[in-house]
Amino acid sequence: MTDHEPRQGTSAIALLAFACGVAVGNVYFPQAIGPLVTSGLGVASDAAATVITATQFGYAAGIFLLVPLGDRLRPRRLLVTLLTLTGLGLLAASTAQSLLPLVAASALVGAATVIAPLAGPLAAGLVPAERRGVVGGTLLSGCLAGMLLSRAVGGALGEWLGWRAPYVVAGALSLAVAALLARMLPPLPPAAVPPCPPYPALLAAPLRLLRTEPELRRSCLYQATAFAGFCAVWTAVALLLTGPAYGMSARAAGLLALVNAATMVCTPLAGRLVDRRGPDPVNLVCFLVVGVSAAVLAFGGLGGAPGLAALVVGTALLDVGMQSGMVANQVRIYGLGTDVRSRLNTAYMTCVYLGGTAGSWLGARAYGRFGWTGVCVLVAALTAAPLTRHLLRRAAPLPAPASSRPAGWSPSSPPARAR
Repeated sequence: MTDHEPRQGTSAIALLAFACGVAVGNVYFPQAIGPLVTSGLGVASDAAATVITATQFGYAAGIFLLVPLGDRLRPRRLLVTLLTLTGLGLLAASTAQSLLPLVAASALVGAATVIAPLAGPLAAGLVPAERRGVVGGTLLSGCLAGMLLSRAVGGALGEWLGWRAPYVVAGALSLAVAALLARMLPPLPPAAVPPCPPYPALLAAPLRLLRTEPELRRSCLYQATAFAGFCAVWTAVALLLTGPAYGMSARAAGLLALVNAATMVCTPLAGRLVDRRGPDPVNLVCFLVVGVSAAVLAFGGLGGAPGLAALVVGTALLDVGMQSGMVANQVRIYGLGTDVRSRLNTAYMTCVYLGGTAGSWLGARAYGRFGWTGVCVLVAALTAAPLTRHLLRRAAPLPAPASSRPAGWSPSSPPARAR
């Protein structure tokens, strides 16, 4: 298929967006059923939170180890294989009789469900250049829908049929999407120009870029800390809502996420602001929004209608700040080199999900030791560190744009020597 076949391209993009939503949902629905796992397996709440941590750590590992294979293998075969492994891993998780097998299966699921980072570069090759922004927004909408709906559906299903049911449904859905991709996605060849380096070089490239590109490191710091705060809140909020302050069911955490679906409209607005003002002013606003969200969320510990209203407003502000920051930081890193964007994104997304893994772990422990107030203080601290870095940043020469790179430059090229 080429860029000149719009009907086939549109159907493929829609299918990829759906696949992204299903895959991303596999990372987030465990956040809504943490309390059910706690009671179902008879373990402590912070121990059950390792299921969430393992899934996110596996996702970060999958981005680093598997996403570079998109430059070497045929896209359809790779996506179908990973979704099949994801489905089998989810079904294995549903049969776990103790915490350790569930954690192991969750790590496998996280590593294999890296469909969204692979779908972006693939989708960009299916459409003309002037439609790539729209296509990117379509895939992001699919990811956000999967993030929000998976919590709502997972929490409701788990409350109705037990914590194993969401794993069974997610596994069956992943296998069904794998079959759809195998049947309907065009059999595209792997990228051949420029020639793809060997796999070890693909793995080394993101690390080299992190070492040589200060703007990449800055973007990674900004988004990793924002995502850590985001994951800390969504890991602990299920414990708060099912605890004595509210006494609600696990379904409530999913419904809270569904209420925040309105924040999806902020992502295109953030993109337009980045185009007009640049990433740095948008980053500053995002830091302030996340900081305010921490203060608002603190009132969620009061319980009752006022506390629930604070949770709704606070999580909405947190979602807007995190998602808008994602747009700003990706725009910054994509300007570092047009021919290495996938490897830049590998480095960036790996750091972001490692931050999310740390946030989930810290959030569960902060809640266990200090309660909901401890989680809000954690979010404030995670915001203060990059905000201070941002405000104290000295004027420095901008990184060389892609057009000024030496001919033949690649991630394996050694740094230029100072003259």
